[in-house]
Amino acid sequence: MERHKVDKINNLSENISEKIFASIHALMHVIRSEQYKVLRDSPYELTHMEGKMLGFFSRHPGATLRDLVEHTGRDKGQLARTIKDLKEQGLLSSEPDPQDRRSQQLNLTAEGIRIHESLIGQLDQLTQSAIQGMSQADAQQLHALLEQMRENLQPSSDE
Repeated sequence: MERHKVDKINNLSENISEKIFASIHALMHVIRSEQYKVLRDSPYELTHMEGKMLGFFSRHPGATLRDLVEHTGRDKGQLARTIKDLKEQGLLSSEPDPQDRRSQQLNLTAEGIRIHESLIGQLDQLTQSAIQGMSQADAQQLHALLEQMRENLQPSSDE
């Protein structure tokens, strides 16, 4: 097995795949951090997961906890606690599901819609800034390469 050099002082690897993934991780950290700055002067300190849940209920009004669990594959208890937090902040409301009174249909409140739209607007500005200076061809090539990486890591449907 071939070993690669590591700069222990700066914690930098000479392995290009590690450099790529370190760059992707750093980029996503910057985007998430900057996206949530839009809430700086608001009473809300949402986590990335809470923001993603607002997006889910924006796209799927009236969805239930079960729907969210199926969509995300995350732990039902964790999602239930996050829903409770969003309801307590006044960003989500619930009402009994007419098909199954044991379930609650969840919807964004007017404030939840406003917060979600501000997060989406900020994300749109950030993504446009991120590709600023790239040609259309370079941006399309980057997208294709990232998609190829994702496909390389996803298990095939044959397995």
